[in-house]
Amino acid sequence: PVTDGSRELHSLCAQLEFLLQFDMKEKRSFFGQRKDYWDFLCQGLARRRQEHEGVRFVTSLEKLKTPVGRGRAFLRYCLVHRQLAESLQLCLLDPESLREWYYARSPFLSPQRRAEILGSLYELDGVTFHLAL
Repeated sequence: PVTDGSRELHSLCAQLEFLLQFDMKEKRSFFGQRKDYWDFLCQGLARRRQEHEGVRFVTSLEKLKTPVGRGRAFLRYCLVHRQLAESLQLCLLDPESLREWYYARSPFLSPQRRAEILGSLYELDGVTFHLAL
């Protein structure tokens, strides 16, 4: 299993975060806080299902104060529970929402690149992750 001490884990998470932030439009909350991929994921998942267990778990963690911290915790939760590809796919189903959050260079706006990314993420479902949540 992959654990917290794995260098590959840190590289994977950094690459996922880079991908989710690449060519993202700058958005701000009502109080001026910059929105990040956590907000994109929450919005996308809220449109598709009643409530995602990972979102509920992450929002219950009072130590997490920033959208980036919540996003990182969500990625780890999804890796442990083998839900990353499915969760991201649900967020990528709405082209209008994608254009609202991302500029044209984002790989999420290319159907071919989106399929390649999701295919790779679905392969991660076969990997066991034992991470501290």
